[in-house]
Amino acid sequence: MRWDHLRLSEDDGGGDGTGGAAVPLIERGVARTFDTPEFRGMTFYEVRARSVVNAVPKASRMPFRWTINPYRGCTHACVYCFARKTHEYLEMDAGADFDSRIVVKVNAAERVRAELAAPRWRGEHIAMGTNVDCYQRAEGRYRLMPGILAALRDAANPFSILTKGSLILRDLPLLQEAAERTRVSAAVSVGSVDAGLWRLVEPGTPSPRKRLEVCARLNEAGIGCSVLMGPVIPYLSDSPAQLEAAVRQAAEAGATSVSAITLHLRPGAREWFMAWLREHHPRLVVPYARLYGSGAYAPQEYQRRISARVRDLADRYGVGAGRRGPSAHRRLPAPPAAPAAEQLSLL
Repeated sequence: MRWDHLRLSEDDGGGDGTGGAAVPLIERGVARTFDTPEFRGMTFYEVRARSVVNAVPKASRMPFRWTINPYRGCTHACVYCFARKTHEYLEMDAGADFDSRIVVKVNAAERVRAELAAPRWRGEHIAMGTNVDCYQRAEGRYRLMPGILAALRDAANPFSILTKGSLILRDLPLLQEAAERTRVSAAVSVGSVDAGLWRLVEPGTPSPRKRLEVCARLNEAGIGCSVLMGPVIPYLSDSPAQLEAAVRQAAEAGATSVSAITLHLRPGAREWFMAWLREHHPRLVVPYARLYGSGAYAPQEYQRRISARVRDLADRYGVGAGRRGPSAHRRLPAPPAAPAAEQLSLL
């Protein structure tokens, strides 16, 4: 494996990197397996990172400049995940390896605390969960986020979290403490409330209903939580009825806002998703070839229609209009049945 871009100094154990010969992290890491049902078949590479607060490339269109990613690879196993190709940088594959060979930066919390205390740090907003989910299943074992959140709280550093996981509720007291000192926000990713589709495309995640309950709990606790409908999958979750169901349930969960992102298929994710499509929805292979051609993105007009419809639905259901979420014990409505592959929809 190639780990040259993540290196330790031989004598400082990942400190400031000023002394000692550099060695690849894999030589200082530990590979672990756990014989429990939720982790069977997975390998976790425990490494010590030299840096955890990462700058976003200047060419990126993201609305933030800094991220924290305590993991690489993701046990959520979402078939469309755009981050899959990053595993190839470690000489692992973007498919099964991304789902089952997870890099764990075991010193993430101490590095965050040190980097936020550095004189050059200016207290800028930090986004988490924008590459792989910091609340994936592995977090239940490694518990990296409490230390990270405590460091952000103590530095009064603003941050946001995007997640498909319910483990974020474990850290609700820390989020509330941080929110007393700085700007804190969250978002849950719910591209569709279709239970049948969820089981196929996001097999390692909590259900859409559970994620919307997380949204409700966070908002009731004073942590503003929005819903990112990401991704809306052409022909499978883009019908008017499906979009309306998702926005309506987001509104019932008290979401502060709802926005949509259409599926994009970058290299690495594209090959894995298309193999999944051939297996589960072979009738859609030709429509997808027409829609995406050789590029990563659906046509702009289609993306605009999806975004506009979701905005209209959000307005209709009063999303973000000062509403509080429902009681945590309120039952969300049942999701609609899974769509038939033959029922193509491009709005």
